[in-house]
Amino acid sequence: MMKISDLQAKDIVNMENGKRLGHMNDLDINLASGQIEAMIISGTGKMMGFFGEKEEVVIPWKNIVKIGSDVILVEVPDTYRPQIKEFGQQSTKRR
Repeated sequence: MMKISDLQAKDIVNMENGKRLGHMNDLDINLASGQIEAMIISGTGKMMGFFGEKEEVVIPWKNIVKIGSDVILVEVPDTYRPQIKEFGQQSTKRR
């Protein structure tokens, strides 16, 4: 069994290009089924918009290839655009 804090300590690396994406910030959990839907990573640029928007990369759970002792390997195409989370947006994300 693994704790969320264990996942947050691991580097996340994209297998498509070998680029380090950052660390897990949050999980998106389906409250009805209890299944993890996606892993959320704060953008590496840590860009904050004028109204407090944060750049986040949302990686669907099906795109996680391997969780190792130090690294989480994911497949994210180079054409993937980060999602923008607006300040005050409601979600079902839980830590």
